[in-house]
Amino acid sequence: MMNKRLLIYVCFGTFLLLSCRSHYQLSSIERTRIIVDSRYDQNPDEVATKFLAPYKHVNDSIMGPVMGRVAHSMASSRPESDLSNLLSDVLVWASSKYGEQPVLGIQNMGGIRSALVKGEVTYGNLLDVAPFENKIAFTTLTGETLLKLFRQIANRGGEGVSRGCELVISKDGQLVSARLHGKEIDPKADYRVVTIDYLLGGNDGMSALNEGHDVTLHQDSSCNTRFILMDYFKEKAAKGEEVDAKVEGRIKVVE
Repeated sequence: MMNKRLLIYVCFGTFLLLSCRSHYQLSSIERTRIIVDSRYDQNPDEVATKFLAPYKHVNDSIMGPVMGRVAHSMASSRPESDLSNLLSDVLVWASSKYGEQPVLGIQNMGGIRSALVKGEVTYGNLLDVAPFENKIAFTTLTGETLLKLFRQIANRGGEGVSRGCELVISKDGQLVSARLHGKEIDPKADYRVVTIDYLLGGNDGMSALNEGHDVTLHQDSSCNTRFILMDYFKEKAAKGEEVDAKVEGRIKVVE
């Protein structure tokens, strides 16, 4: 009797498993970032607005100051984007303040957490773009290690690289060719690189950055990338200029 009952339970369980099985299969995954701006304020909720009013003044006083302007909306995407190009170039721009002259700047796409909307850019906007405690850092890579880094970037489908870097990668993530400031990479030469301390730990799939020498880390809070980015915007604003960046073919994908 017990065996018969057990057999019934097994059959019933099997039936449930088979009946719950889906005929659907995952074919692809896509993602995008949604820019939350004034378009979402067209129909404000009165109750919510009243509730938030005491906090809005404090928040706006901190996050509201305008740092500068961007010429057009920017977002990050692989293999190359205007925003990742901008942040990589800003790292190079800031390097002279630290007595450095790097030939390459590296910014990971994963560290860019928001987008910029055309027009005025506030402190809060830049905090959204670079919210982490990442600080500017420098390392020297041999050409051989630099090529390893470029292969890792190719494998990831692209990361932020500064002006003068020319990478050609394949759709399956292989490095086809690499040039820096118009020259082939010399495996025996040294190349000074500016990036963020997080990446110097070998994180985000770019372990080659952890294989450098003459490493310089800056731990003061003023060295956070968001403050460096703010300084760049302020300098542009003082000159009456908008911040601009574009896709230039720094990373090209071929068949």
